[in-house]
Amino acid sequence: MPTPLRALMQGPLPVTAPLVLNPLMARMVETAGFPAGYLGGGATGYQKVALEANLNLTEMCQAALDIGAVSRLPLILDGACGYGDPMHMHRTIGMSEAAGFAAIEIEDQLVPKRAHHHIGIEHMIPVELMAAKVATAVAARRNPDFLIIGRTNAVRASTMDDALRRGEAYRKAGADVLLLSMAQKPEQLRLIGERLGGPLMYLSERGGLAGLGMTLADLGALGFRIVADPSTPLLAAFAAWKKVYADLAAGFGAGQPRVDWAPLEHDMLGVIELEKLLLVERRTVEKG
Repeated sequence: MPTPLRALMQGPLPVTAPLVLNPLMARMVETAGFPAGYLGGGATGYQKVALEANLNLTEMCQAALDIGAVSRLPLILDGACGYGDPMHMHRTIGMSEAAGFAAIEIEDQLVPKRAHHHIGIEHMIPVELMAAKVATAVAARRNPDFLIIGRTNAVRASTMDDALRRGEAYRKAGADVLLLSMAQKPEQLRLIGERLGGPLMYLSERGGLAGLGMTLADLGALGFRIVADPSTPLLAAFAAWKKVYADLAAGFGAGQPRVDWAPLEHDMLGVIELEKLLLVERRTVEKG
């Protein structure tokens, strides 16, 4: 069994969790040495050309099952608004635990979620309603190691004071970790750490901590125990896809220098563990 995320959070540095959307990415994240992964709602929505607002719990759980079939990586679910009101948290938490997630992040926005979130317009719900969702989620879980992450977008939608007040309310309701999303300046992160204390989660901007002026150790000292990158891997992949399709569209590669793709394919097949599967066939159905 993988080490519970709760235990990993006791380490000297925050747990780093880059975006993971599928089994291949999960294997690559493990190979790179990361201790956890983040199944982002925004990135999943973009990948499906449907937006996070159109996703449902079942498809997110299916993604976790696919990933968990080949990976022991503790996976954090970006659970959007929890897919419902307080009553709905019973199914949301039960399904998330059954799918193998290590944690779920629930935010304080309107259900159903709106696409306007992607252009900086939030639709916040009352703090009391969100606190009730957190409390019900905590009561619904069966595994004490499954973490409930209470998220507020009030830093952008309202004020820092409102965000801190909401964070305090969600912790009082039982949230294991607090995430004050959209706080991206060192002075904001220091204030959050001083006012709320840990455990906290930080969602990095594109490129991780590049340009922030703070290290993992700096964030850890403020009480941040999870640092997730929700977008950089998808953007990097999009850039690669865009280039290769443009290159192929220009005469399907005619006139371009030949590239030796074999080393890259060999590397990919190593991540997939093709040889391990071939070995099983050699011992059984391909024997003799």
